[in-house]
Amino acid sequence: MSLTLSGTKALLLAGGLGSRLRPITNTTPKCLVEIGNRPLLDFWLQSLVEAGIDRILINTHYLPEQVETFCRASKYSPLIDLIYEPELLGTAGTLIANRNYFDDKILLAHADNFTLFNPDEFMKSHLHRGSNCQATMMTFTTDTPTSCGIVEVDQHGVLIGYHEKVANPPGNRANAAVFLLEQSCLEWLDRMPNAVDFCKEIVPLGIGQFQTFHNTLYHRDIGTIESLKQANLDYPKLLKTQ
Repeated sequence: MSLTLSGTKALLLAGGLGSRLRPITNTTPKCLVEIGNRPLLDFWLQSLVEAGIDRILINTHYLPEQVETFCRASKYSPLIDLIYEPELLGTAGTLIANRNYFDDKILLAHADNFTLFNPDEFMKSHLHRGSNCQATMMTFTTDTPTSCGIVEVDQHGVLIGYHEKVANPPGNRANAAVFLLEQSCLEWLDRMPNAVDFCKEIVPLGIGQFQTFHNTLYHRDIGTIESLKQANLDYPKLLKTQ
């Protein structure tokens, strides 16, 4: 086991409705939709635990019993904590509500995306971030830039511009919604205590303070039936390259 993420706790955001994936999500929460006959959440748990993560907090909301049952049965269950949200708090709201859970570095991720990445390289980028940076944002190259948060970076990979789902984005380097945050980043939450969406409301506060790490392995929002099908087509090829 690598100790790359030792000293880090994760917040996996997994409470979404997955409405665009209906009818699949009529009976299955989006975070448990399968890629290669394996629940999406299991990829996240394996990746983080094998990288030495301290603990993992997972929020639940939609079909929570299924997520709870899956987590209890998982071999990674000793490291998992669950928090049920009767009403979804949003990606920033969940972090705000659970800020006392974190005492060092924070890995924040939208766990309903299919993301394969190298934790060693991600942490290395964070540890060698610019002196003004308090966080590292994972990015990827998208073929649908109007549906993503598009980033602009300087020659050192520091975030200098952010455009959330705009009509004419200035490029195709996108926010993968995976972040490594220092404790100091929680001060951004104090400036927007009623924030709901981390990417729309908190990320813009970090212009000039986010290092970026470009993930070239794989990232896909599986939020539509077509995208989920593509991920399942891609997965056998990905296995051959790992």
